[in-house]
Amino acid sequence: MTSSPRLAPPVFVEPVTSDNWRAVAALQVKAEQREFVNPPLFNLALCHYSPAGWSPLAVRAGEQTVGFLMWAVDPADASCWLGGVMIDAAWQGQGYGKQAVRAALAALTAQHGHRQFALSYHPENTGARHLYLGLGFQETGEREDEEIVARLTT
Repeated sequence: MTSSPRLAPPVFVEPVTSDNWRAVAALQVKAEQREFVNPPLFNLALCHYSPAGWSPLAVRAGEQTVGFLMWAVDPADASCWLGGVMIDAAWQGQGYGKQAVRAALAALTAQHGHRQFALSYHPENTGARHLYLGLGFQETGEREDEEIVARLTT
């Protein structure tokens, strides 16, 4: 008798709240990624204090918090920016990054009507570049400080 493969729990995003912020704050990326990704506590403070209007989202796989990202709308062109995308080191390499971005795009489209998305990444962050281009984002030639901007229309 063979056992059936276990299905991975669905990945979804939810707002960071007083109930889950500690799990988000505890997330860490691999040492070699730290130069590209701010710690989650920094991004949570940015969401609270920045005039850019960032909103934080926890990435969940079932009952487990596996990542974080944030979003904001650029008033110049109404595009919805994703930022601070991270998956905890213990959960990397299992497709959670791709699922997290897809879940965020779906939620932001369904809940807020966003169809134009943008994000940026450091030119040396080849993992992020591979992930975002694989999801259909296209580099535009724009720069956000030293980072490459990529955009997607859904």
